[in-house]
Amino acid sequence: MTVAPDAEPAQDGEPRRQRLALTFILVTLAIDAMGIGLILPVMPDLIGEVSGGTLADAALWGGVLATSYAVMQFLFGPVLGSLSDRYGRRPVLLVSLAVMALDYLVMALTQSIWLLLAARIVGGIAAAQQATARAFIADISTDAQKAARFGLVGAAFGMGFVFGPLLGGLLGELGTRAPFWAAAGLATANLILGALVLPETVTDRIRRPFRLARANPFGAFAHVSRLPGVGRLLIVYFLYECAFIVYPAIWAFFTQARFGWQPATIGLSLALFGIAIGAVQGGLIRLILRALGERGAVLYGLAFNFCAFLAMALVQAGWLGLVLIPLTALGAVVTPALQSMMSAQAGADGQGELQGVVASTRSVAMILSPLVMTGVFFAFTREGGGVWFPGAPFLVAMALMVVCGVVYVARPRAMPAPAE
Repeated sequence: MTVAPDAEPAQDGEPRRQRLALTFILVTLAIDAMGIGLILPVMPDLIGEVSGGTLADAALWGGVLATSYAVMQFLFGPVLGSLSDRYGRRPVLLVSLAVMALDYLVMALTQSIWLLLAARIVGGIAAAQQATARAFIADISTDAQKAARFGLVGAAFGMGFVFGPLLGGLLGELGTRAPFWAAAGLATANLILGALVLPETVTDRIRRPFRLARANPFGAFAHVSRLPGVGRLLIVYFLYECAFIVYPAIWAFFTQARFGWQPATIGLSLALFGIAIGAVQGGLIRLILRALGERGAVLYGLAFNFCAFLAMALVQAGWLGLVLIPLTALGAVVTPALQSMMSAQAGADGQGELQGVVASTRSVAMILSPLVMTGVFFAFTREGGGVWFPGAPFLVAMALMVVCGVVYVARPRAMPAPAE
């Protein structure tokens, strides 16, 4: 059990400072998600402004910017996680927020595509603090609380992805730079809140030396994978993320091809999806965990997502697609349960490293999955392609759910016991 010294369980008697700190962490993660969503509506116009190219050129640059951001998160997730194991969660989180605020200011002012690329690289490094944020949650939580609290992380991201694009679209009417000023303001305000309420949870009892061999993602992967059952769970986590990324990767293209939706309807569907994710990971997951336990919740989530992907691949009516998209969130209990199971296997002094590896695993999925999913979509929707089937990427995601299930149940004895 990993919990901060003198900390009580996070129930009614939980210290006020710990509740404020948890709120700060969730707000930080929500702002991370909002920051991405805020700038998405204006990125094509902004790239066009600073590069002078066409919309097609802007799309290519957009892919380069997104990939560079994800690559930096992959590389620096374990670095920041291990730094937080050595120097503490508080300094890593606060410095990352300060860098993030400055990064948004640079993007609000830049007139160069290369400076914009540099800002995205720096932003990816700062955003790698998500691993440290999760490690902080592990520090202040008992083993029984971890799955539900990691569910709150998903809820925070879900809310960020709901309000980010909506707010970014409205601010975009004021100019391409307005969303960046807003993102910088949000990051600065949260930095001030963190400086006031965030305690340090790394004590001398769990502090450990910083070693580059374990701070780089490859060395960290090698070390963490040796923990009992964690290597197998990381594989399941990676495959699951690759499958679930099908939604942000091809949703706008799929719904336009299959249903003829316009941007307003696409935005509404994404908002419904984010709200549903927040409801499931912020509340409903507690009921599922109570009924099924962590291991049962993973199996339920994989089976549910298998059915959801199949339904989405075959649906023909737009109204039914609009109904299905929030329902698909009911299977979004897998990642919190997996994170909790892996956290239980890591020592109190290794939570930062573990969460860094988890963050890097997701970053690899974010690098690879969109390329695969959009490639499959292109192959089944291009002119002269033979078979027109825009739902094909969802069948790929469905197949990945089968592989996840096989890997997960192949050696049940290697799996950690569910938290009671």
